[in-house]
Amino acid sequence: MILYSKPGCHLCEGLAEKLQQIPEIATLEIRDITANPAWWERYQLEVPVLSLAGDPERSLPRPSPRLTVAQLRAWLEQQLG
Repeated sequence: MILYSKPGCHLCEGLAEKLQQIPEIATLEIRDITANPAWWERYQLEVPVLSLAGDPERSLPRPSPRLTVAQLRAWLEQQLG
């Protein structure tokens, strides 16, 4: 799973913290959009953005920042189902 993020984004930091508490996510790659002009162009007004790795990547809908870790886990299961 890929999380597009940027420094100073509190929503990004909160989502990353919750995702790291879900052991079912084998790998979480956090990509700083300021490090890549293409990512910046695409996601500058959208972060945080969750995507499933693959060719092509598949973006997921944005989860509510109010979700608890348990609710986020259930949301992910529904999205991946």
